[in-house]
Amino acid sequence: MDSLIVARNLVRTYPGVRAVDGISFAVAPGRCFGLLGPNGAGKTTTLEMLEGIQTPTAGEVLYRGRPLDRAYREVIGIQFQATALQDFQTVAESLAMFAALYPRTAPREELIRLCNLGDILDRDTRRLSGGQRQRLLLAIALVNDPELVFLDEPTTGLDPQARRNFWDLIERVRARGTTVLLTTHYMEEAEHLCDEIAIVDRGRVIVQGSPAQLVREHFPERVIRLPEAAWPVGVPLPAGGLRRHGEIELFAASVPDLLSTVERAGADLRELRVATPNLEDLFLKLTGHDLRA
Repeated sequence: MDSLIVARNLVRTYPGVRAVDGISFAVAPGRCFGLLGPNGAGKTTTLEMLEGIQTPTAGEVLYRGRPLDRAYREVIGIQFQATALQDFQTVAESLAMFAALYPRTAPREELIRLCNLGDILDRDTRRLSGGQRQRLLLAIALVNDPELVFLDEPTTGLDPQARRNFWDLIERVRARGTTVLLTTHYMEEAEHLCDEIAIVDRGRVIVQGSPAQLVREHFPERVIRLPEAAWPVGVPLPAGGLRRHGEIELFAASVPDLLSTVERAGADLRELRVATPNLEDLFLKLTGHDLRA
């Protein structure tokens, strides 16, 4: 399948800083691609080059095989990390104002249905909850009926229910055939939404692939967790064991064998849990950072 957008050896430097250091990847049409990394990794700078907001120091961005041009801005949508809405406007007025900026727009009623705005069209934008505001900003990003939409940490600050509701909206957007390029700090969000991810650290892509594929490549089948206080003082952890957030994490190719090892070490097994390694485990292993480090 031909790529919709391609980042080719992107570099972005500032005085004394190489923020992006040769990033390359491609996104196929209709896919959700996640760009993940700790703060300062270069993902937002990369996103801004893909959006045409920043010019690469070196490398190039291609859309449908061609360099970005003025027409590109009319076929993409962007939901920024922070967007200021006009005061003393209703939701309906905000949608109309942004729609007036484009020669082509999505059908208004379809957009209202897609983003669940029907009940708040007459509400002042200053009176919106966090979830309502994000739904409006998504609608604004889609107002020109884009082929590609960029979502830069769209659920940051939302409560868990609002975050999951927003995931449903993104899945509806994808069902329309829109390609999504997403940055997020929430690994569960990336696992749920993304067909493919690239983890970025220190300005470079360190791994790329589907979330499930990458986890399988880097971990055995199970992880055993128990409270740190349950591990005997002075006893070394088995090979590959980690101490994180007050817990011991041990990765097992064979759960029975590892359980025998833990028992022989004299650990307290009463609060032991067996789980499947996930994208958060992979992120920590590869970057050495907690999600918001």
